[in-house]
Amino acid sequence: MEKQWNIVCGADIHKKFLIATILSRDGTKITKRFGMTLDELLNFKNWVIENGCEQVAVESTGTYWVPIHTVLEGSIGLIVGNAYKIKHTPGNKNDLGDADWIAELCLNGMIEPSRIFPKADRDLRRLTRIREGYVNDMTREKNRIHHALESCRIKLSSVLSDIFGKAGQSILSGLLEGRTIDDILKGVNLKRIKATAEEIREAIKGSLDFTQILLIHGSLEQMEAIQKRIDEICREIKSKIAYRKEDLKIAMSIPGVGFTSASTLLAEIGDITDFKKPEQLAAWAGLVPSVYQSAGKLITGSITKHGSRHIRWILVQVARVIARGRNSKLKRFFLRVKSKKGSNVAVVALARKILCILHHLLTNREMYKEDGINKKIKIDIGNEFSQREMDLEEMIKYIVRAGYEVRKGSAGGG
Repeated sequence: MEKQWNIVCGADIHKKFLIATILSRDGTKITKRFGMTLDELLNFKNWVIENGCEQVAVESTGTYWVPIHTVLEGSIGLIVGNAYKIKHTPGNKNDLGDADWIAELCLNGMIEPSRIFPKADRDLRRLTRIREGYVNDMTREKNRIHHALESCRIKLSSVLSDIFGKAGQSILSGLLEGRTIDDILKGVNLKRIKATAEEIREAIKGSLDFTQILLIHGSLEQMEAIQKRIDEICREIKSKIAYRKEDLKIAMSIPGVGFTSASTLLAEIGDITDFKKPEQLAAWAGLVPSVYQSAGKLITGSITKHGSRHIRWILVQVARVIARGRNSKLKRFFLRVKSKKGSNVAVVALARKILCILHHLLTNREMYKEDGINKKIKIDIGNEFSQREMDLEEMIKYIVRAGYEVRKGSAGGG
């Protein structure tokens, strides 16, 4: 139960307007409608202050609450409540009206405030989510090309691990230009791919018709444009995350975590001190099992999936990288769970473990350490870091690279 108030305001936010209800403990109720323009929001701010409101409560509906938070910040307290939790609090929300119901919950301290990130963290999180959207767009375009090739009986993906790599792009360009398979193979370095020339010939039995050529050309052009946007967003992310360089270094020390996944995790988590225990962070990310009681027994179900879907998505990607990677404690954990529960459960379990490890490392300002794992950390906003100390030969190499001359001589000479 949160603090109880004497006069509060509950606001039901929509895209173009909001309905606000001021509710007092003596039962007095005032309801008014406001637009979502700046002038209207300033009128809303003056209205709640003039009526002596101690607190304003809204649902975390999309980004509609952000302008209200910006206008009220520093003038009056604002609670941004989880829409799911407000909806499932016992009560007749529809008959009372959304604004009335939010005001009543706020008056009695029954709204758990959502975390509101500082502006710098909000900007960083917005950028990482935009990047994720572009990556998904890129994946869709790649899938269109795969389907176009398959529909023409060209099984290129069965012999190449990535048809958008250097060899794949060379073969794809040749097919689009209508060249013969022998001519195409002349421009492919077969030593750098696992497939033989005969396997590639076998995979390319069909030919592209005009419609498929047009579709693939369009997808390739779209991919090029998307990649430019991704590169642009990545440069901005590197600029925005510079103030958390030490956190970035710690996150990237975990196997399977690169710059993209580390920056996304830090952007989604925000201030790690908001979570006293790793279990709280896992619950906030929706990576804990749902629990319910039946016939006196506690039954655990699938994960709750509450909180940010973006942090769950990136953690699952990291878990899959670790599962495919070299031997480590994390991979052995995955294999143990997989043998009992299956691959999907093991991936989710590993995702949660990674998040809990990250909480410990960030809280204690430690790097991930494991025997046999010497991960070199490259952060493209500064210098290159390494978890291990450099030996003499490496030191000499870096000194020579810096332009100095190294001469062999006796130690301690005067």
